[in-house]
Order: sequence, then C-alpha cells, then structure tokens
Amino acid sequence: MAAVLFDFSGTLFRIESTESWLRAVLAAAGLALPEAELAEKAKALEVAGALAGGAEPVELPEHLVEAWAVRDESAALHRAAYTALSRRVPLPDAALHDALYERHMTPAAWAPYPDTAHVLRTLRERGTRVGVVSNIGWDLRPVFREHGLDACVDVYTLSYEHGVQKPDPRLFSTACAELGADPRDVVMVGDSRSADGGAAALGCRVHFVDHLPVAQRPDALLPVLGMVA
Repeated sequence: MAAVLFDFSGTLFRIESTESWLRAVLAAAGLALPEAELAEKAKALEVAGALAGGAEPVELPEHLVEAWAVRDESAALHRAAYTALSRRVPLPDAALHDALYERHMTPAAWAPYPDTAHVLRTLRERGTRVGVVSNIGWDLRPVFREHGLDACVDVYTLSYEHGVQKPDPRLFSTACAELGADPRDVVMVGDSRSADGGAAALGCRVHFVDHLPVAQRPDALLPVLGMVA
C-alpha cells in the first residue's frame, strides 16, 4: 500500500469524558456544582449528544434533523448544531454552552490512543504517506502538534474545509490526490462503517477499529503496520 488515511476522532484520538469536559469549563469560569448535580448535568449533556466526538444524541429534536445531517460541512454549521444540543440542558450560566464548544476544540480535551504515536511514527520511518480524513467543523492540526505528531501527517483533509463530508467519495478522492496515491493502493482506517466505509467506493482497502475509551483499546491500530509492510 502506498498510503494510509486515518479518521481522527475514535480512531487516532479520543475526546475526554463528558464529565471531564463539563468540569473543566466550570472550573475555568470559576463556577462549581455539587458533585451529584455535576454528574447529572454531564449525563444529560451526553444523552443530548452535545459533545462532538462523544456519544450521538439519544433523541434528535425534529428541528435539528436537517442541521445535524450536514453539521460537518462548515464551521458555522458544526458550532450551531452542537451548541443547540448543549442548550437543551440548563446550566448555571448561558455562556457556558459556548465555552463547552470552545473547550472541545482544545488539545487538552483529546488523548491519543496508546498505539497512535507508534503507528504514525513507524509509517513515517518507512516512508509511507499518511493523511487524516475527518468529518469535523474545526482545525484539528493543533491537537497533532501538541502531541508531537504533526510531523507524521502529510495531508489533512477536513470536511469543513471542503464543504463535503464522509461517506461522500469526493473527500477520500481529494485526500488521495493530495497524497499522490492511487486509491487502490490506499488503506482507510476508521471507526465508522457508515462514514469511513465510503472509501471503498474508490477501491481503497478499509480497516475498522472500535470507538472505545483510550484505556480499553491499547493496540487496535497495530494491524495497519502489517498491511503496509
């Protein structure tokens, strides 16, 4: 294989827990909630699907269905969709909803899977081209820089920068073109069969991993090294 494409969230990195997310924003605002109430609010935000990269909404309000379907096609749509979900949960200060959105875009909110650095650095050492293809509404490059992994990525193909989201083959085609690779010589690695599986339409080989907490998925990326050996 000439190149490897990776999804971001749930594949190379994992977002913090909803409780950690809420706790960090409350602390930054100088606010505190009793532990029981904090846990209750965090659970409500999780059920609402308000944390991008976390659980999807248990029940999507009718008025948000259309916005949700195209949320990754622009930064404005992404912010609008997720802050609308967050606002379904009453918080001590209305400004916290925007603060929550801002928090999820920070490198501190993301942790790499245990094998991410090893796999990316090994591919770099072998001279294998690497791209990140993500349905997202913000620039994830600082996350890679903060964790010292930006030098391992040749191309970032982000949905909001192209106005198209996975599984549309055009996003994968763009990534392959930027890498100078024939899609038939590319492996796409992701956690979503519905989204990342779209690469198969171009002839890419697709390898799936499970979207699990970091501590529960230590080595799911390692088989990729065997695919491009």
